[in-house]
Amino acid sequence: MTTLAINGAAGRMGRRLIALASESQDLAVAAALESAQCPLLGQDSGLLAGVKANGVKVSSGLAADASGEQLPGVCIDFTVPAATRAVIDLCVQRAIALVIGTTGLSDDDQHLIDHAAKSIAILQAPNMSLGVNLLFALCAQVARRLGDDYDIEITEAHHRFKKDAPSGTAMGIAKAICDATGKDPRKDLVHGRVGDDVTRQRGTIGMHALRMGDVVGEHTAAFATLGERLELRHVATTRDVFARGALRAAGWLAGKKPGRYSMADVLGLA
Repeated sequence: MTTLAINGAAGRMGRRLIALASESQDLAVAAALESAQCPLLGQDSGLLAGVKANGVKVSSGLAADASGEQLPGVCIDFTVPAATRAVIDLCVQRAIALVIGTTGLSDDDQHLIDHAAKSIAILQAPNMSLGVNLLFALCAQVARRLGDDYDIEITEAHHRFKKDAPSGTAMGIAKAICDATGKDPRKDLVHGRVGDDVTRQRGTIGMHALRMGDVVGEHTAAFATLGERLELRHVATTRDVFARGALRAAGWLAGKKPGRYSMADVLGLA
């Protein structure tokens, strides 16, 4: 049995993680974490997630383990960068493995994760969907084989409330392509186009973000040359695909030695 701490337990993803974990015989929620300012502190996290009471109250920290209570084996984090930084420190202090699904993290945040991974196992992914992570691998393979004769354009669409752009998933696609072809995301990505002369430059990768309505998540990588176009597309119709992927990742990560891991490791693609 893998015991879980859910960081951001009162959020949309946190609630779905708690609800879906309740259906598993191999996972159990042991802690439901929120900020000290959350008005839902003290509520039963199971009831909050729309399932039966689980006896785990939403709290702003982990209880001291002097009572002999077992600490969670894995923490799952779907929050915002500031909350992720705090939970990284907590997990290092308590020797808890960490699954990070938060996007919009800075280079400094990545360095913090690198340092923490010397002490604990950390699995980070811009998207926890199993299908999306297979998409990363497929895009890398296609880009490597087709080369710069094929123009690459990445398009992503999300709901109107999403704050960061491009999405972490779109950047994950770009990174997979760049890693496979020796490109540099900082130099070879073109974010949208505007102006009198924006003729496509050979070898660049176009990146476009759409924000509309209640779109859960759509990502397309197009590879086009004169005469043909190949598109690889993933459409998420419910956030449950991300939650289920994170729960699978948590079960896989439990007991792993310190280091950085990815969904490619979970899927055996690494």
